[in-house]
Amino acid sequence: MITLFEWIVVLPPLIALTIFILEALFGLVRLREAASPPGQPATVLLMPAHNEAPTIGTILDRLQPALAENIRLLVVADNCADDTAEVARSFGHEVIERHDTAKRGKGFALAFGRDHLLADRSGWVPECVVVLDADCETDAASLSDIARTCVTRQLPVQARYAFHETAHASAKVQMSNFAFWIKNVVRQRGETRLGGPAVLTGTGMAFPWTLFRDLPLATPNIVEDLALGIHLTRIRRAPVYLDSASIHSASTGDTATLSQRTRWEHGFLETARKHGFGAIRDGILTRNRKLLQLGFHLLVPPLALLLLVSLAALAATGGLAWLGGDWSAFVALAAAILLAAGAILLNWAVEGRRWLSARAMLQLPLYVVWKLPVYLGFVRGKSVGWVRTERTDEGTERRP
Repeated sequence: MITLFEWIVVLPPLIALTIFILEALFGLVRLREAASPPGQPATVLLMPAHNEAPTIGTILDRLQPALAENIRLLVVADNCADDTAEVARSFGHEVIERHDTAKRGKGFALAFGRDHLLADRSGWVPECVVVLDADCETDAASLSDIARTCVTRQLPVQARYAFHETAHASAKVQMSNFAFWIKNVVRQRGETRLGGPAVLTGTGMAFPWTLFRDLPLATPNIVEDLALGIHLTRIRRAPVYLDSASIHSASTGDTATLSQRTRWEHGFLETARKHGFGAIRDGILTRNRKLLQLGFHLLVPPLALLLLVSLAALAATGGLAWLGGDWSAFVALAAAILLAAGAILLNWAVEGRRWLSARAMLQLPLYVVWKLPVYLGFVRGKSVGWVRTERTDEGTERRP
């Protein structure tokens, strides 16, 4: 009975670690992708913005070289209490404002922008809609690549999204941004090589207009992108990942990083709880391999939580084995933890040093402790909504 209980304790983290190891190893190097066809499809760059006046001017200024003739930029100033709309208009871009405090969230902003496009009587019809957050930057080549790939394949496309390099940030921010890169880039590559779908990250994602106009966007979900990806995979329009196209945003300070990760990770954990096993079941019943793989992907918690749970299970299993159980479960889990650590170190050596210095890595125990309030808040049911994240490089707003 003790041995059986050991395996019951070990099995969940062992499954999660195995999935993580496969994704991390298959995502070790960049993907080789076929060149997208020439030309620039008629594209709407849809930018939801909530109280972004301090930085949206700088973002729009940097984005200007990427705006080709056939790209229309539409800013949705959503429930703003500042002059976000005025700053965006001063650059000559189209701006619409939404004021509805009862319906807060990025999903409502995107739906509002889509309704505006549907009501357009100018006769111009987009082929593609690219969602770009108001704190993110991209370049002309990346924007063209995701739009052309989206229109050619008639599927949603997710670009590579990471923070700017953070060599001078605090150790906690460096580790958080490194974990973000593992999730958004490394595991995306691994999923792609394993035949799975891309996971939408909320920004740098492109949709064929014929698909976007009917998507269920108007929801209060704080990870509406993840929920949207599950929906698309269920209807066999699974998103694809484009490693050659890049989206970047500035890093945050310690407090803002913790707030941001709390929002993202609470949303992920809640969505995974609701849809993870259901996606696995439905993927098997409907022979939808991509849905099945997405379900397995959802079983892997955020990196710090995965480490905490695995080490706790290891300690519990070791204690049970010492009391007279079998050591096989303990050895299996210990081996999986070491393999996962090795996969992380390999990715750090290949590319991850851009976000995490060796010195900062030594403070991993402090980072795990720093993240404890995030997971305790989830257990207590404390949730957060769509709030603006302050960046470390904010300065005076820029106008043309």
